[in-house]
Amino acid sequence: MVSLGVNIDHVATLRNARGTDYPDPLQAALIAEKSGADGITAHLREDRRHIRDEDILRLKEHIQTRLNLEMANTAEMLEFALKVQPYMVTLVPERREEITTEGGLDVLRFENELKQCTQILQDASIMVSLFIEPNPLHLEASQRIGATIVEFHTGRYCHQFDAQGHAPNELSALMQAASDAVAAGIEVNAGHGLNYHNVGPILALPGLVELNIGHSLIAEAVFAGLGPAVHRMKERLISMAL
Repeated sequence: MVSLGVNIDHVATLRNARGTDYPDPLQAALIAEKSGADGITAHLREDRRHIRDEDILRLKEHIQTRLNLEMANTAEMLEFALKVQPYMVTLVPERREEITTEGGLDVLRFENELKQCTQILQDASIMVSLFIEPNPLHLEASQRIGATIVEFHTGRYCHQFDAQGHAPNELSALMQAASDAVAAGIEVNAGHGLNYHNVGPILALPGLVELNIGHSLIAEAVFAGLGPAVHRMKERLISMAL
């Protein structure tokens, strides 16, 4: 069955909006775990706009599942990851002016740098995932880098699906990319923009291991509570896999 990674970044966004110490991202992570999450994902951005260093340290100490640290490929972030030793690092692109991550890594342009970072993390026994577009050239570059896991960016699929109720072209690209990854011996994860309505077709991706979902769950939590929101998504993944 596909695992559910819950991204708690926007709990920290809400906390930081008023400069308080609540809501607590760690409390959110513990509720998510209790409600069926198989792992916790958090993006430590260079500008610390939501998750902060101390959040990651507390998550690493207290959660009972797996910590997936999303980060940019910078010397500062690499040093921090080696200190914290999360279960997995997902390398993502990052621009200060973006609202959220807007696409996959430019693995062709930064292949050498990503290869070096990936090797250092893997040598420290940290699993590494590359957040990439469902593009054959990017997948081939990821293979050359030495990636054993990729997370396919589902943003374009979700945008088209939510606007039209279906997204055949984007889904086809994801299906082919996942199939190619499996053939290359690379584990397949996916995420970005997924919600209760558009997640179903994504579950058919060949070799899919994990989905990382955040914003839609935190949004639903405003009305239903975080526990029920995560539980509902977990139940949806289970029921659609049967």
